Parts: sequence; C-alpha cells; structure tokens
Amino acid sequence: MAYQALYRVWRSQRFDDIVGQKAVTQTLKNAIVSHKTSHAYLFTGPRGTGKTSAAKIFAKAINCPNSKDGEPCNHCEMCQSITAGTQEDVIEIDAASNNGVEEIRFIRDRANYAPTKAAYKVYIIDEVHMLSTGAFNALLKTLEEPKESVIFILATTEPHKIPATIISRTQRFDFKRINASDIVEHLEFILKETDIAYEEPALGVIARAAEGGMRDALSILDQAISFSEGTITLDDAMQVTGSLTDEMMNEYLNACVKKEVPKALESLNKILAAGKESRRFLEDLLQYCRDLLMYQQAPNLVTEQTSSVTSAFIELSESVSADQLFQMINILSETQNEIRFTNSATIYLEVATVKLAQSSSLLSHQPVSTVDDQLVKQLQQEIAQLKKEINAIKKNGVSTSGPSQPQPQPVHKKQASTYRVPTERVYNVLREATRQHLNHVKEVWDDLLMSLSVTQRAMLKASEPVAAGPTGLVIAFDYEIVCQRAANDEDLKLSVHNNLSQMIKDYAPEPVYITRESWPEIRKSYLTHVKEEGTENSFAPEESEGEIELLPQEQETSSEETVVAKAEELFGTESVTVVDD
Repeated sequence: MAYQALYRVWRSQRFDDIVGQKAVTQTLKNAIVSHKTSHAYLFTGPRGTGKTSAAKIFAKAINCPNSKDGEPCNHCEMCQSITAGTQEDVIEIDAASNNGVEEIRFIRDRANYAPTKAAYKVYIIDEVHMLSTGAFNALLKTLEEPKESVIFILATTEPHKIPATIISRTQRFDFKRINASDIVEHLEFILKETDIAYEEPALGVIARAAEGGMRDALSILDQAISFSEGTITLDDAMQVTGSLTDEMMNEYLNACVKKEVPKALESLNKILAAGKESRRFLEDLLQYCRDLLMYQQAPNLVTEQTSSVTSAFIELSESVSADQLFQMINILSETQNEIRFTNSATIYLEVATVKLAQSSSLLSHQPVSTVDDQLVKQLQQEIAQLKKEINAIKKNGVSTSGPSQPQPQPVHKKQASTYRVPTERVYNVLREATRQHLNHVKEVWDDLLMSLSVTQRAMLKASEPVAAGPTGLVIAFDYEIVCQRAANDEDLKLSVHNNLSQMIKDYAPEPVYITRESWPEIRKSYLTHVKEEGTENSFAPEESEGEIELLPQEQETSSEETVVAKAEELFGTESVTVVDD
C-alpha cells in the first residue's frame, strides 16, 4: 500500500480522539445519547482543529447500530463504509469547487428522498463560506423546511462570510486553537506507537510552529521524520520549521542590549542568510522576549513550559531589565504589523534592529531622576508652600511668610551633545551648493542605499541629503549616535563616494555628516556669516544651471538684500527675521 501522510493515518475516529475540543465533543455525544440532535450544525474554527473529523464521527455515531455513550463502534459495516467514504447516505462536499446554485439544488432534490441504508442522510459541506449568494439562498430553503431523516453539517474557517439567515438556522460550535501542550502530548503518543525516537524539545518547536492546528503539527512531524536520521532532534525540528535556535536569539539580543549595532545587524544578516523567514523570525523573537520577561517574574513557570532555559538564557535575563523587555516587545510588535503588507521586510527588520539597540542604550544610561520626576517634585514643593500660607492666613488673617518672592524656576539644561558638528566643512559645501546637485543626489538616494552593505544601509536609513555642491554633500541624521558612528566609519565614506560617482556622471562628493537638530542653526549662522562678510563669492557661481537649494545666486546690486530675499524665498517669510546690528 502507498505511504499515507500522518494526518490521514492518525485522523480521529472517535470523539475522545479529538484533541483540545472537549466542550464540543461532549455536547455532541450528549445530544446523540439523549436523541436531541438538530437538523443543521455549523462547525467553525481555524484550520486543522478537527471540524471535518468531528462531522464524520458524528455521522458514524448517529448511524452506528452499536453506538455506545455517543461514540461509534468503528467495527460495523456502517462505520467502516463511512470511514472509507463509500457510504452513499453520508455525502461529503467541498464547497470551494461545488459552489454554484445547480449543485445545491441537486443536493436539495436528493434530500427529499429517504436514506437507503443509514438511519440519517448526512450532508457534510466543507468550506461552506465559498458558496455563492444564489447557492446560499437555495440552501436556506432546505434548512427552513428540513426533512426528519436529513442532517446538514456545515464547516468553515470564516464564519463571518456566511449569511446570518443561515447561521440562525444551525447549532453553532466553535472549535478553538489547540494548546501547544496538548499537541505535544498527542505527538508523543503517535511517535511511541510508531516506535520512532525523538527529543522532547523538538516536539515543543513543532507544536509552536503549528499555531494551534493539529493537522499542521502532523504535517511538520512528517517532514521531521523524513529529514531526521532515525531520531527527531531539536536541530531537525529547527531546520524543518525554519525557527531560530536559542544561540541565534541570544547572540542577536545580547548585541542589542549591549548597544552593539553593527554586531546586531551582522547577526540579523546571518539569520536571514541562513534562510530564516522574516515573519517567523519576529514570532520567535517575541516568544523569546516573553520567556525572558516571564522568567524574571515566575522562573518555575517558564522552566516547566519551555526548554530554552539555558545558562545563556539566564545570563541574558539578568542583564536586561523588565522596562527594556517591554520596549523591545513593543518595537517587535510594531515591526510585525508593518511587514505584513510589504515586500521589503528586510529593511523593516534592519530599522527595528537599530531601534532595539538604541532603546536598550537609552534605558541603560538614563538617570533615575528624569525631567518629569523633577517637575513632579517641584509641583509638590509649591503645593506644600501654598498649604502653609493658606493655613497661616486662616489663623492670623495675613500670610506669615512675608511678601511672596518669586520662586526661581529650575533650569533644565539640555544634555550636552557628544558629537561635534564640522561647521567649517558644512560652510564650504554651502558656498557652492546648488539645487541641481541636491536633486541629482535625491533621485539616486534609494538606489544608493540598496547598493550599500546591511550595516551601512541601516545607518543611512534614518538620514537624508540636505545640501549638495560640486565637491561636497551634507547628510543630516535623525539620531546623534548614528551620526557619530557614521562619521567614524571610513568604509561608509568611501562607499558613498564611490557609489555616487557610478550613479551620477562626473560627480564624487565628499560626505559631511550632521544631526538634523543642528541643521536649522547651521543655516541661520551661515546666513549671518555671509551678511557680515558682505561678499558676493559666498554664493554659488552665476553660471550654475540649477537653482541653489540653500543660497541661490541672484543678480542684485545689494548683497544684504540678496541674502534677505533668498532666505525668505527658501525658508519662508515667517521664519526669517531681519535684525539691524
């Protein structure tokens, strides 16, 4: 006999064999025993949770002459013919391929005839949501006027697509996702029955990958058996499911926690190069971060539920705070939502990696007393002072604190920047800057990013060119830490220089890196500098074909009027204020 897949060989034949659906199976058994069955049932739930199996078991149990406690005997001719699919009174239909009005009308006409051998004629319509509107209307007529010996069982994964008029005429049973522990237990039973050796952690990986579906779990187990060499190991399960190993996740998260952005990006690149699927990668990371968080709060619970509690796992849980894990889980969740509708999942993962490392850095080095805490303390002190003065007024009629003196407001100094902006180099670029050069750079900017390495691309992802001239290019970064890292990266400078020379003919500018926060101040100071010098050569040459992005050359007699007019044109009249010194 030809080989059969595990999910076919081990398909449930009794209600008690259905895993994880105790409430549904017990209700159906009681209805059969008490002879209170309905004429129509609706089985809903995720794929592979036992809907069709329960329908066939129900058909056997209600027609089995040896039925006991609502269970079929599976030995009589009726049970065996239904199991084999040869019983003409039990008709199983796939609505995906038989969704027209004519097919349902044919079923309706056949339903008028009494069953030939069975006590009940049972119609099992799988994926019933695929029926057309006309087919649903034809089916509704049958459900409104049911025959005593006919039972309809409708199964679907998308009940919201079924008309309410159909649902209201059925008994609905919702099949839930199966717990991972129940799946593992069932897989252990099958492997012991088939005498196949296995490692327990491997079954946990398979159960998590199945996402609550027993059929998916058995299909993955089938692949693992074929892939393994006699024993299903943890590595076999990881390879088959595309899941991440604990070592990969530890290496990646350790790099993020320790602010090692390049190492984290290299680890990500290694994971993706190994063929790991982006969405599975995020799911595994979220699960691992959850395990870390739960281990910090309830170590025994995690130890019982997962096999990932290694020495490296414990060391990582001790080095990361709960607040860090909260923020990391939020970032991973947002990224998971973002990559659902994109074909460029890798870019989102790279940006998320930089965010993870930066969020860890921020939380690790942020002082306990934040600005918000200082404001709260200040308000508390002022309230206490006001209470004292009010009490004094009530007692003496006047304030004992004397003339109220204005309370000095604490000055919240901004944290000093550690990156020194190369102002003079920026000025040199601005003296020759033209809109034409900047437009050329912006046109090829996305192509430039894709031509860089993973690490370099991630650094430049949160930046944009803001000024460009014949020999220089000013790039503004959203984050100071990334700007500083880019300024110290000679390979990045060389890559930008070389790739731009290939994309734009005869153009190989030297990049100058600044923070986006410092850019408005640099523009303002440069305009002031030009005004004080009063020199015409502070602008781009007259023969420039394109308009200057920052400081375009104008043919006017007054240098001061040129600066003011061009500043208003560029930055807007509301943003420019002329002050006579």
